[in-house]
Amino acid sequence: MSEYKQTPSQTVGPYFAYGLSPEQYLYDFKSAFTPVVATERAEGEAIRLIGQVLDGAGNPINDALIEIVQADAHGRYVQSADDIARTGFAGAGRCGTGTDPENRFIIETIKPGAVAPGEAPRIDVILTMRGLLNHLFTRIYFDDEAAANALDPVLRQVPAERRHTLVARREVSGGRVSYRFDIRMQGDEETVFLDL
Repeated sequence: MSEYKQTPSQTVGPYFAYGLSPEQYLYDFKSAFTPVVATERAEGEAIRLIGQVLDGAGNPINDALIEIVQADAHGRYVQSADDIARTGFAGAGRCGTGTDPENRFIIETIKPGAVAPGEAPRIDVILTMRGLLNHLFTRIYFDDEAAANALDPVLRQVPAERRHTLVARREVSGGRVSYRFDIRMQGDEETVFLDL
C-alpha cells in the first residue's frame, strides 16, 4: 500500500480549457458538458444566459469557467443519460470566458421551474478560474420571479442589500429571451458566494 499523502491544493488554471471544455477551445476531445444545455426539443422557455466574470476593477476575466446545474421547466433534475437523449435537456453545462471577444459566457438553456414548494426557480453555478485555490458556488435567480424570490429560503438568508447580486436581468431582443448575469469577484457589488 502506498504511503503517499494528498498533495496541497493548487490553482486550477490554465489547464481547465484543455480538460473541462476542450471542444469550446478547439481541442480534439469531446466535452462532457458544453454551453448548450437545452436543444430546441427541450420543453420550456428557451433562454440564453449571458454574462462576464469581472475582477475588482470591473475588467472581464478571460480565463474563468462557469459550470451550471439546473432543473428542467417542471422543476425536475436529469436522472440519466436516457433522460437527456429523450428530452434534449442535459441539466448541466460548462462555458469558458476565453473564446468570446468580450470574454462572456453564453449558455443556451431553458428557464428552470422551482424544485420544491416555497423555492424560486434558480440555476446553481460553480466558478473556477486561475488564482482560485477552490471553486466558488453561487446561484442565479430571475428578476421576473419577484414573488417566488421573496419566499426562497436561501435568498432570504442573504442580506436584503446584497440579494440583487444573485438576480439575473431579463432582456428581450429580436424575440430572443436572455438573462444577463455578471459575476463580480470583488468590490462594493461583489457577487454573493455560498458556503456549501
